[in-house]
Amino acid sequence: MASESTSASALIFPASVGSAALTGLLLAWGCTPSVPPAPTQEFPTEFPPPAGRALQLEDYYRVRSVGSVRLSPDGKWVAFNVSTPVEESNGSHLQGWVVPTDGSAPPRHVLHQGREVPGLLWTPEGRLRYGSWSVDPSNPAAPPRPETREEDPGRLSPDGAWSVSLEDVAEPVDPAPEATPFQARHEERFRGVQFDWLNFQRDGAEFPAPDPTALPPRELVVTPAGGGEPRTLTNLGMRPGTPVWHPDSRVLAFTADPDWKDERRYGRSDVFLVTVNGELTRLTDDAWSYGSPDFSPDGRFLSYSGGFGTDTIIEAALDHGGPRDLFVVPLEDGLPAAGSTPVNLTTGWELDPSGVFWSPDSRHLYFTAEKGGGIHLFRVPAEGGPVEQLTSGERSYSGIQVDDAFTTMVYTLGLFETPADLYAADIDGTHERRLTDVHADLHAEITLSRAERLLYPSYDGTHIEGWLLYPYGYDPAAGPYPLIVHSHGGPHSASGYGFDFKHQLFAANGYFVLQTNFRSSTGYGDAFKWATWGAWGDRDGEDVMAGIDYAIGHFAIDPQRVASIGHSYGGFLTNWLIARYPERFAAAAAGAGIVNWVSDYGTADIARTKETEFFGTPWEAEALDRMIRQSPLTYAGEVQAATLFIHGEVDQRVPYSEAEQMYVALKKNGVPAKVIQYEGQPHGIRGHWNAVHRMMNELAWFEHWMKR
Repeated sequence: MASESTSASALIFPASVGSAALTGLLLAWGCTPSVPPAPTQEFPTEFPPPAGRALQLEDYYRVRSVGSVRLSPDGKWVAFNVSTPVEESNGSHLQGWVVPTDGSAPPRHVLHQGREVPGLLWTPEGRLRYGSWSVDPSNPAAPPRPETREEDPGRLSPDGAWSVSLEDVAEPVDPAPEATPFQARHEERFRGVQFDWLNFQRDGAEFPAPDPTALPPRELVVTPAGGGEPRTLTNLGMRPGTPVWHPDSRVLAFTADPDWKDERRYGRSDVFLVTVNGELTRLTDDAWSYGSPDFSPDGRFLSYSGGFGTDTIIEAALDHGGPRDLFVVPLEDGLPAAGSTPVNLTTGWELDPSGVFWSPDSRHLYFTAEKGGGIHLFRVPAEGGPVEQLTSGERSYSGIQVDDAFTTMVYTLGLFETPADLYAADIDGTHERRLTDVHADLHAEITLSRAERLLYPSYDGTHIEGWLLYPYGYDPAAGPYPLIVHSHGGPHSASGYGFDFKHQLFAANGYFVLQTNFRSSTGYGDAFKWATWGAWGDRDGEDVMAGIDYAIGHFAIDPQRVASIGHSYGGFLTNWLIARYPERFAAAAAGAGIVNWVSDYGTADIARTKETEFFGTPWEAEALDRMIRQSPLTYAGEVQAATLFIHGEVDQRVPYSEAEQMYVALKKNGVPAKVIQYEGQPHGIRGHWNAVHRMMNELAWFEHWMKR
């Protein structure tokens, strides 16, 4: 299929956006951040002595994680895994548990013939299933019942008549030219790699990464569930995403990228509908990229989410990445109603909806979104209306699941002072009950540090949210204390409510730990999120420095003992801060941080970042100037902080050469520096042994350079 390029002069937006909203998107971007104006804050001056001991590095292997949460269809039970790190194997020990959602009984460990059975599921009738067995959760003494393997319910139509699948379509292959015996011998002797496609890099994948455009096309195929001839519904030559069934079992919705064969385009997805008779409707065809289609339970609406496509942003030379919105389109018999157009339910709402699901009565769409440092549950009427926030508080709701009756939800709760536990509540967030206390033994022995929420003005008056973790046994009279400032990755992500072992370890060893949601963070609206476009390090760097100043002005912090730490974008920002504010930092630990945007352009797997937020490529003069100006390496001669560089050997998101360049520059200038490179590790350095080794060395580095 021909490439559907969109020039800046012919940029198309969905009609549902509206001219007024479009003007606001492309011209003003003057939204109000979610964080209110910073008040005059008062902080405690007296602190009781800690009841327990300080956290130690060895405690890492005692911190467990709650995951794989599965709520029973009737909402009475919830199954979950508890994962415990195992030092000896560098792996994790998984256990399956079940607990009633009314909190009437403690969690029960689920075993089968004395063996662990993690990954618990539920049968439609509400029996707890594992592998080929199931049990009655209310009668643990009853013997397990064997279960037959069932087809994935997502493949079956609601009436059970059809099964849908995605089938590859073979394409003709040109035969390779016949090699002479001499040529064949030398081909066999070759040791190395060969590739001729553009997207040969993908962090965490083999090198070179497989050519995505060499994959065969896929088509949607339905097969009678009772047996019979398959029926191919599409002939698009694309690779559709997972299809979803309309409640009447006669229509399927799916997404597909019309430009997937063009390696020079970043790709986007459109929404399609197809009937079981093969009638195809392309629902979207504009400058946006869409995903997550889902039919309302009553079949009257199709919902999907959307945002600007990367190629759209580049071709239109936008100075922002646009909104992320939620759409519905009215349907008749599963297809768009005559004269209907998609309705943007979140136009003008400045946050990013995710994890969307329908209420059983089809009146509302529910979703979560980051708001400040928290994650909360929201809903919006399907017919249109204001977005309503259902949960609140200084906390993060994660992994929300709701029962069939839509009365009970379960979730894990993120807080600074404790690892996550499992909770249940009514669908509106009321009547909350805690279902697990996974770390009761840890809390009985150890006193973890608490965090103070900060609201402060940046240098230009923009209000910034942050959190300051107190040192263990904090006593203002015993200060001043050293400070470690942590910057999150992304940059379009956020710090927020959730337990961080490393930060608690630093606090346990006598450090304040500051996190800031500088500009470019999510959860504060579109204008805030895109405020660093074209100048990474400038405003966000000022926001971090203003947070340091604010913390020093309100707490017993030694301004001569400040360190910066972060990974990925946090690593870049660490490199930037120590180079642009050299006299403010005594030490640093930069994890997988970019220092040279020019070299990074061709050696990393995300050239799109430079082509969007830096407005071009290194062979375009204006973009080149910007890349040089925003590269920490440009200012490496100013650095004074003793810096530890941490990197994965096979990182293809931020190649190891980035750390090497800054390390050499610092060494040439006589600045103390050290590199730790983790063998075989990609951008996200994995494994318990590596995590402990890294924390051990970061702490030792700060202890040496901050407490001498």
